[in-house]
Amino acid sequence: MELNDLRIFQRVALHGSISKAAAELNYVQSNVTARIKQIEKELQTPLFYRHQRGMILTAEGRKFREYADKVLLHFDDMMKAFQDSASAPGSLEIGMVETIISLPAILSSFYRKYPQVDLSLKAGVTEQLVQDVLQFKVDGAFVTGPINHPLIEQYEVFQEELVLVSAEQTFGLEALLEKPLLVFNHGCGYRQRLENWLRDEGIVHRKMMEFGTFETIIGSVAAGLGVTVVPRSAVAGAQAKGMVRCYEIPEEHRVIKTVFIRRKDAYMTNTLNNFIRGMLPVPLRPEEHA
Repeated sequence: MELNDLRIFQRVALHGSISKAAAELNYVQSNVTARIKQIEKELQTPLFYRHQRGMILTAEGRKFREYADKVLLHFDDMMKAFQDSASAPGSLEIGMVETIISLPAILSSFYRKYPQVDLSLKAGVTEQLVQDVLQFKVDGAFVTGPINHPLIEQYEVFQEELVLVSAEQTFGLEALLEKPLLVFNHGCGYRQRLENWLRDEGIVHRKMMEFGTFETIIGSVAAGLGVTVVPRSAVAGAQAKGMVRCYEIPEEHRVIKTVFIRRKDAYMTNTLNNFIRGMLPVPLRPEEHA
């Protein structure tokens, strides 16, 4: 069994699909299928249940995945440790929720200091970005926190005030029963706060519309289509132009933290270390996100 076999197995297990794993790895499907069958032959046990819509790990497959993930993690960390140096340009792939208005200032400050770093960004919702960090798809991510996960190390970046945003000149809680709620996809921290608030108020809301971008949500709110809940800083410009109005929500749901997360057992490159030391405060203590 070769190291590359573990990578093939890992991607098939992640996607639950031979075709998706082959596309990501740029392999032909028959090669991926053959390698999986060879691993199962060597281990003398099936690792997947096959069905029409894909593949699901067996109990032995889940056990093997734990070992494969550890082996690949240590191998990748070893390679990074020997390739990494203080003078090397390095690269960073950072995830972010797109409503973080302060992020450009943070990134531009870092880029001015380290212009040789290859910096790329990936937008998403908090739940997906946490998974991206855990699956080593990004080096770290700015998300809505705190995050309670044993493999996640997090750094508080700042706190923000959530507000209800509407085009109406006056707005009461009863109006939430009439107006559609304009939200991001499942996994968004702001959406979760909104749903928690409504649940506490005993409101069962059935009018909910999902959007993929912040601009579309705010544009739709300005057009009178519905209401949303986002950080006040994110809509300051639209509010100043008279496009929307902001209303306070209950205090227990109002304050939200933005944290930077990384996988704590992953190798800390000099590039990522410089980013964290230069841009962010100390990690949250365990009791702060328990």
